[in-house]
Amino acid sequence: MSSDIASIPAPDLQDAVAALEAASAVVDTAILKLAATGSVDEDQVLAYDIGHAAAAIETARSMIDYGAKGTVEGQLTCVFVADIISELGAKLWGRESVWGIDPGALDDTRSFVSAWRNPDVLAAMAYVDGPRHLDSEFELVEDTFKRFATEQVAPRAEHIHRTNSDIPEDLISGLAEMGLFGLSIPEEHGGFASGGEGDYFGMIIATEELSKASLCAAGSLITRPEILARAIEAGGTDEQKAKWLPQLAMGEKLNCIAVTEPDYGSDVAGIKVAAIEATGPNGEAGYTITGVKTWCTFAARADVMMVLARTEADRSLGHRGLSILIVEKDQGDSHGFELTQEGGGTMEGRPIDTIGYRGMHSYEVAFDNWFVPAENLIGMDEGRGRGFYYQMAGFENGRIQTAARAVGVMQASYEAAKEYAENRIVFGQPIAEYQLTRVKLTRMAAIIQASRQFSYQVGRMMSKGEGKMEASMIKAFVCKASEWVTREAMQIHGGMGYAEEYDVSRHFVDARVLSIFEGADETLTLKVITRTLVKNATVNQG
Repeated sequence: MSSDIASIPAPDLQDAVAALEAASAVVDTAILKLAATGSVDEDQVLAYDIGHAAAAIETARSMIDYGAKGTVEGQLTCVFVADIISELGAKLWGRESVWGIDPGALDDTRSFVSAWRNPDVLAAMAYVDGPRHLDSEFELVEDTFKRFATEQVAPRAEHIHRTNSDIPEDLISGLAEMGLFGLSIPEEHGGFASGGEGDYFGMIIATEELSKASLCAAGSLITRPEILARAIEAGGTDEQKAKWLPQLAMGEKLNCIAVTEPDYGSDVAGIKVAAIEATGPNGEAGYTITGVKTWCTFAARADVMMVLARTEADRSLGHRGLSILIVEKDQGDSHGFELTQEGGGTMEGRPIDTIGYRGMHSYEVAFDNWFVPAENLIGMDEGRGRGFYYQMAGFENGRIQTAARAVGVMQASYEAAKEYAENRIVFGQPIAEYQLTRVKLTRMAAIIQASRQFSYQVGRMMSKGEGKMEASMIKAFVCKASEWVTREAMQIHGGMGYAEEYDVSRHFVDARVLSIFEGADETLTLKVITRTLVKNATVNQG
């Protein structure tokens, strides 16, 4: 499909940077106002909008270096910057006093936004999605996992989704042989991580390619081992690292995460599941776990569970009374399982049916005096009461991985929409020729590339021990963006987009879960992003 290249203006990154700075100044003003006259908990609408606007601006900033690499890259950068400023303007209109800004605060960006929001310009850019500019080492990673995803995962993705069947064992073993589960685990513990940004890049690229084929059957398999491995690396003893990390790296042990409870999700400080010191059936020291966890994805297939439990009876300690235990278990039936230990401890898993993200299977798991040896508490005595911090070490990495999953789902939806638009004839011509379709495709391409570039940037930051807030920002932005991209891809398909036989319907329902797990969007934005922005602004001002 050709584009009228002559109608696309030359990108001006200086104008893009200036527009971004104007937008950033608006957000900074609102942050200071919130810090001075309100609070994140009381002014939630303003705080939420600030958090998402800040995340969008940081995503756009990550595109500036990319935009300097070529004309197409520069054009996509300008489109994205104009798009997020337009959305910021929509948040502001009629609420200027709430934000503490002048009504004309974005007036200087108007000509830039007008140029790059022009429908004729956007329509002319359809089918231009830009190169990734990966080094040869990471192109090999991309090609390797893309081939596996295309040949092994994609042909079975629809069946797994429509029947909610288990992930085939040969997919798991095949990815284990390729080293997927060891991408972030140090070489000395059987993985492939050697330190530096390459470890993050490999994980991000592999996750995106696998998620393009299937979020549930491939793209999410690394997430739980990633979280547990990072928690062990953060607080585990040398013996625990030597025991568990090689098994996770080789895929010999697959795990699930058991943090959420029926009454406590993101507010983990209040969780009730208790781990009480006890003696095991053979006289060994340990803990018995009693209580209910929910949304334990992959719990039946898992060999071990990462359980966040209250080891300190004093509930006033909040998150300081929580510890992480590695709970070994037999594999159970994905339709529900009941396990019994020697000594009488029980574990019962009830499946939770979901509209998407099928194949992974989520469960409500009830523990009744389930015994865990003391050696399985991460950090042992020194780790008691530090489970929250070890969990966060894992979840911060899980968030950037979730962003990579969202990019993969968006890319798959975008490619499906392009192909369908070229072949679907409506009123005598392919719908790809209509301006509205072409504008949608251009916006999709810009959003996807910006999301991808920001994930690379956050990976670089995290490899240096930085980027904790940015990891939350990218998850907040990209996961919401994926809902729009997958919806519009579905819409381009018309009635067939609503049919399960087309992959875009699966991408749409899968994308919906991304802003819910790994930190619900509202909590992540209010409690992490905006709260951190306000804290930093207060410190800097002081």
